Amino acid sequence: MAQSIARLNPSALPNAADLGYSQISIVESGRMAYISGQVAWQPGGEPVPSDLAEQAMLVAANAKAALDALGATPKDIAIARIYLVDLTPERMEQSMPHLLAMFEGARPSITGIGVAALAGPDLQLEMELTVRLPD
Repeated sequence: MAQSIARLNPSALPNAADLGYSQISIVESGRMAYISGQVAWQPGGEPVPSDLAEQAMLVAANAKAALDALGATPKDIAIARIYLVDLTPERMEQSMPHLLAMFEGARPSITGIGVAALAGPDLQLEMELTVRLPD
């Protein structure tokens, strides 16, 4: 079976593969799923941690749980959009390793977006996914 998503990092663009993502993802036709933004909310209603790295671990766990519910894996992610309150290089360094680990080397396309606020006052990070469902 052919890959359902092909990844490209053309030489005319910076090599994003070294950073753990791809500049372009080409999706073969098939069923798609759009996973709402996952944040550091927990099923048991535990408080949101104040630490950004801890929030990133919860965001990654929630995104993985959503993939599992679909029978999908990180290799099925076409694009991830990451929203970070007060985006700075330092805050990206605190959060991205946990999100990249969840991708398990799949290197989806990623867009990082700095925002002033998210859906709750304690939330610092949110990630939404577009997924091509496995055949």
